[in-house]
Amino acid sequence: MSKTTLCLDIGSGTQDVLLYSPDREIENCPKFVLPSPALQIGRRITALREQGRNIYLHGSNMGGGVTRFIRAHQKAGLKVASSEGAAYTMADDLTRVTAMDIELTENCPDGFEPVRLKDFDEPWWRRFLEAAELEWPDAIAACAQDHGFHPGESNRMGRFKLWRSFLDEGEGRPEALVYDMPPDMLTRLADVQRDMGGGPVSDTGSAAVLGALFVDEIEQESHKRGITLVNIGNSHLIAFLLFKGRIYGVYEQHTGCVDGKKLWADLEQFRCGCLTFEQVFEEKGHGCLCMGLPEDAGGFAPTYVLGPRRGMLDGFDVDFPAPGGDMMLAGCFGLIKGLAMR
Repeated sequence: MSKTTLCLDIGSGTQDVLLYSPDREIENCPKFVLPSPALQIGRRITALREQGRNIYLHGSNMGGGVTRFIRAHQKAGLKVASSEGAAYTMADDLTRVTAMDIELTENCPDGFEPVRLKDFDEPWWRRFLEAAELEWPDAIAACAQDHGFHPGESNRMGRFKLWRSFLDEGEGRPEALVYDMPPDMLTRLADVQRDMGGGPVSDTGSAAVLGALFVDEIEQESHKRGITLVNIGNSHLIAFLLFKGRIYGVYEQHTGCVDGKKLWADLEQFRCGCLTFEQVFEEKGHGCLCMGLPEDAGGFAPTYVLGPRRGMLDGFDVDFPAPGGDMMLAGCFGLIKGLAMR
């Protein structure tokens, strides 16, 4: 790894940041929890709405976090236009964007105020680090939620084709979840990587789960017996079955579709390979996939839970680790761990 790495976990509400240096104690590495790019851009759109200005969106696909601000703009009777690249923020199928009465054009129309969409804004970061009297890093790594680009197909179906390929062809290696080159369907991560000038990227849920392995005791235990790693985000949750450096199962659900009791019941079925893709999909989740579970894994009973909604499993037989002493930065520590494992 490079000497210093700026690690970003870009969420819908916050971006959690670690300026990592292997020469420093982890407690002395600068850390920040900042408003997400989606909220920053949302505030700009809100200000333009209050001024009665039409807006032109251009730049990158940055996920759906800004869509609610765009809809509020239209509800106020104001017009929205967009470049094709920025329009993928709102939908894979651009006919859905035009159906929202958003004009697609590569040039800013007269009377419209341009708004640039970006998950990573290098000039902003240079100003921020300069103000904090911190040097520009040797490398940048980032994670963000990316459903993937699946025109004409359910995002959930398409996403699990990627997971099947990872568990089968990629042999389920956790470090493979940090990409030097993201799969073609992960278009948001590709845009993030381009905007930051290159560097490793990962899906945010995967990075957070990798963060648990930053805790030495958890990684060591995973080589003795199978463990279950869970990240419960504000919108999505993901769980992995891990044993001896290999992931054997993936479960993804929308957080709002389950409560603690239902999630625990799903995890119990997941651990024994009994939870089917169809069951989770029909319950509005992404799905579930398990490879042949090894008997010597012992049932994957030890369960470690991360994420802002981890309290959902409070009272169940789980542990709540804090990688690097800070649970909010689990995704950042996951990026560091994944790179180190490679």
